[in-house]
Amino acid sequence: MFNAASTSSFLSTSPSGFPSDELPLSGYGWTPELAELFTPLAEAGLIPARIVRVDRGQCDAVLADPETGEPRTVRLDTRPVGDADMINCPCTGDWAAVDLHAQPMAAVTALLPRSTAIIRKVAGKRSDGQVLAANVDTVLIAASLAADPDLGRIERFLALAWESGADPLVVLTKADLVDDAEFIRADVEAVAPGVTVLVVSAGTGEGMDVLRACAPGTTAVIGQSGVGKSTLTNALAGVTAMAVQEARSVDQKGRHTTTTRELIPLPGGGVLIDTPGLREVGLYGGEGVDLAFADIAGLAEDCRFHDCGHHTEPGCAVQAALADGTLPQRRMDSYLKLQRENEWIASRSDARLASARAKKWKSLSKSMRAAGGSVKR
Repeated sequence: MFNAASTSSFLSTSPSGFPSDELPLSGYGWTPELAELFTPLAEAGLIPARIVRVDRGQCDAVLADPETGEPRTVRLDTRPVGDADMINCPCTGDWAAVDLHAQPMAAVTALLPRSTAIIRKVAGKRSDGQVLAANVDTVLIAASLAADPDLGRIERFLALAWESGADPLVVLTKADLVDDAEFIRADVEAVAPGVTVLVVSAGTGEGMDVLRACAPGTTAVIGQSGVGKSTLTNALAGVTAMAVQEARSVDQKGRHTTTTRELIPLPGGGVLIDTPGLREVGLYGGEGVDLAFADIAGLAEDCRFHDCGHHTEPGCAVQAALADGTLPQRRMDSYLKLQRENEWIASRSDARLASARAKKWKSLSKSMRAAGGSVKR
């Protein structure tokens, strides 16, 4: 029986009464810090849970039974918090406050603040953001060795990962299909400064032990369809957690095997969030581009002028690196393209905020006039 007393007891022992590896839901990422943050919600009789999968208006979430401490999955209504914008709606990986006595079904009533979030621009010309996964420690960027990796796309994924606040990790899959994996890894490392790049094969097991060691906590797997994300997930989980389809032999492009984001527990502890293949990876602003292109940012520090635009200014260290071949033109073009996208998103966001403020004041002014008063802006 779930009640306020059992919930409060369950949480009050967590910060000090248990070692960290014995905390309820510790295998799913629950920590003493989260328990302390949840205390006011526990006093209201709510239960902490981690969202495993989100459907339209509902989700699956895992919680610890206060009587046994064992994790179990429940189906929840997300509509009480589903009226927010797309970024603030419940997402796979969120920590939620659950009311198991809500009617007509148990419901998510609040979300804990996210430590990290992978946010991309929605497809098309809209500038809204979409959260792919929340509270992630590592963003695993999967790329297949069965076809020449698209370096520009990897740079884009890296910018997305850095912007999330999590640590990026590039994993080159299907190593058993090529003979020049190490040469390809060197090319990828050149566009991923400060990021670990691994070569693995889920089929033969090559590199999998190193991968497991590099991805503790919560890891989100992103990449295009056909790069082996679901195969990688199954190998790490030790079970067939996700369906797998073969990539087309003619071009190694894959089908959308994974259709939703799902959180999967790993046998050695930690969890993995497998995501559908991303055809379009629009950035949602922020500093991710500068972090992904740290080499260019480092060059820019040596420019003669602090506001150098890296075009025709005298003493430009970036242009000098392009001239002597230290910095490839392809990488510079990629950097400028992503910077332009960030500037566009920023301008659209400012316009959206201004529009929202205008609508708010228009509505307030109308209400005040109807009441015979006035409002000052």
